[in-house]
Amino acid sequence: MSSQPQRSLAQRDAIAIIVGLVIGAGIFKTPSMVAGMVGDSGWILLTWLAGALISLAGALCYAELCAAYPHAGGDYHFLARAYGKNVSFLYAWAKATVINPGSVALLAFVFGDFMSQVIPLGPYSSAIWALAVVLILTLVNVAGIRESARIQRVLTLLEVLGLLAIVIAGFVVDRPQSPDPAFFSTQPTIGLMGLALVFVLLTFGGWNEAAYISAEVRGGVKAIVSVIVISLAIITVVYGLVNLALLHGLGVRGLANSKTAGADLLGMAFGSWAQKALGLFVAIAALTSINATLIVGARSNYALAQDWRLLGFMGQWNAQKGSPASAYLLQALICIALIGFACLQADGFEAMVEFTAPVFWLFLLMVGLSTFLLRRKDGLSSRPFKIPLYPLTPLVFCGACGYLSYSSMAYSASKSAVHVSLGVMAAGLLALLLLLFKPQLPVKA
Repeated sequence: MSSQPQRSLAQRDAIAIIVGLVIGAGIFKTPSMVAGMVGDSGWILLTWLAGALISLAGALCYAELCAAYPHAGGDYHFLARAYGKNVSFLYAWAKATVINPGSVALLAFVFGDFMSQVIPLGPYSSAIWALAVVLILTLVNVAGIRESARIQRVLTLLEVLGLLAIVIAGFVVDRPQSPDPAFFSTQPTIGLMGLALVFVLLTFGGWNEAAYISAEVRGGVKAIVSVIVISLAIITVVYGLVNLALLHGLGVRGLANSKTAGADLLGMAFGSWAQKALGLFVAIAALTSINATLIVGARSNYALAQDWRLLGFMGQWNAQKGSPASAYLLQALICIALIGFACLQADGFEAMVEFTAPVFWLFLLMVGLSTFLLRRKDGLSSRPFKIPLYPLTPLVFCGACGYLSYSSMAYSASKSAVHVSLGVMAAGLLALLLLLFKPQLPVKA
């Protein structure tokens, strides 16, 4: 049955999708990295607060765009309206071939590594588990958004409970014998602060995916704005509590020197069984993010098919199930291919980051700039929600995206991997040229 997205998603389900997408395995690793770079409790907390405020600025930009242009295409739809469908195609190409499937592949390996410790399946155990979870969750999503949303609610709840266990552990253990220096007693270099902020913002990444479910949330404009703001508020509170607990229980030096800070803290508070149990919560966090990424990624592919006739096979929407089945299946095939690719690399995680980050932040910058362009094009008559403190708020967001885009490109260049990003975009340009010589549907308003 081919139809259009319907408002069948409850606000709590939308919040669970966004929170589950953002709170992934990164929060179990990033605090130690930030502590090692910054080295001062005050600056550490300030860095996380800065990440939250920049993310909030971006979320408010997205709230205006989602309220004015609710659409299953999310970013793709905003870029199409602001810059035209050719530019938006390049974004959709990168998102469909690398950004979303790459994220799913990485998270699937995190899950596979944990399951391989419990039930090993041979030399390629992690890859087998990764393939299995992608296929199972794809089938769940093809069955319908309601089934997927129920699973997402449960996984997100378990994930947050795992992080709350770390928070409790941090405040029940005795503080380190050598207390930390006073807040802001040392001054980290600007370069290290900037690098720490990059990792903090990566850990906050994913809130923008709310745009892809904006046309399916019950309650209309006010509902999607509430979903975005509430989701980010929950994430900020959870991240803040986790960092306070880690600093209280381990101290700055202990946190900076620990590769498994959460597990170490749980072991100190509750014993070795709790330390080992953290692996289960990391696996749950990976599952939560995989499921949410599959949901938003398929909707991006669906929106792309609405504008290009040759890609119409991805544009079939089952109204009864609330599911673009063909888009899900194609996404699963690309994920499987990337899992196979990652098996051939020395470090699959690093390889994925190197060639996805520069493309992602560049296009996110363009979405931020589109808030200015679309206000000029469409005026304010179609703005049910307006960005507070305009134009300062979107300028902060655009500045952060520009910095992260530059930093990501510089990092990829230092690893001699920036050519991979250029190759992906070159392939997208070739695909665009082929499509331009074929009849296609006009861009829909």
